Amino acid sequence: MTTPVKKSDRIGRWYFGGLASAGAACCTHPLDLLKVHLQTQQKENIGLIRMGVRVVKGDGILGLYNGLSASILRQLTYSMTRFAMYETAKKHLTADGSAMPFYQKVLVAGVSGATGGFVGTPPDMVNVRMQNDIKLPKEQRRNYKHAIDGLYRVIKEEGPIKSFNGASMASSRAVLVTIGQLACYDQIKSLMMKTGVFEDNIVLHLTCSTMAGTIATLMTMPLDVMKTRMMNAAPGQYSSLMHCAMDIAKNGPMGFFKGFLPAFVRLGPHTVLTFIFFEQIRQNFGDDPQSQD
Repeated sequence: MTTPVKKSDRIGRWYFGGLASAGAACCTHPLDLLKVHLQTQQKENIGLIRMGVRVVKGDGILGLYNGLSASILRQLTYSMTRFAMYETAKKHLTADGSAMPFYQKVLVAGVSGATGGFVGTPPDMVNVRMQNDIKLPKEQRRNYKHAIDGLYRVIKEEGPIKSFNGASMASSRAVLVTIGQLACYDQIKSLMMKTGVFEDNIVLHLTCSTMAGTIATLMTMPLDVMKTRMMNAAPGQYSSLMHCAMDIAKNGPMGFFKGFLPAFVRLGPHTVLTFIFFEQIRQNFGDDPQSQD
């Protein structure tokens, strides 16, 4: 009689990460939408709560979910690509039963993140446009019906190259996010399991994902601060990203970490939910490790 495989021993399939990220996006989309509204405000400088109240007053509670289809499509491209590459490489590198060194996790996560960031650029752009549409006068709104309609119209009206605007910045950020999330989550979970204190359950997943979300936020903060500073700069104020970095550095290193709490409020819960969903899917629908080639 075959011994049943323990849930904790099951191996995730390549697409599990994309499904988990899409599920997390459904929960955290309102935070992402409000973040876009806050980053794109020009003359005003209102906070997260007031912005949320304004959106609900103007478009109802469903206004917080504007662009949800694009957000899900982004996760099914960006996150599915990076998780698939990372998990596939991990299976290959640990096929002999050896543990994957941290530096390998970082390298694999970096390449996976760069690729995922590039692949996910078109839906990310449509996502931002759909979220920001309600702030524009009615005659200036794009009024995309859904994500696929948005992608089709961008390619048709502006050309395929336009759909990849901002790909370099998106890929750079995705490298840091993926190292902070996937590589660090994997490493922290491995170290905590070795202590013998923790079991492969939701308590461990919650602990590791919270720590990984914090690390990912810290790693991406400098790039996010520079991006936001350049977006709001007067024409000609900064000649390059390095020029902007040097200007911020004049006020000390903490200048690169302004707005950490709002940034974590957005990235932290998404990271936690992604890994909790991922682990639950893996444990309930994953493959038997003994059946792997």
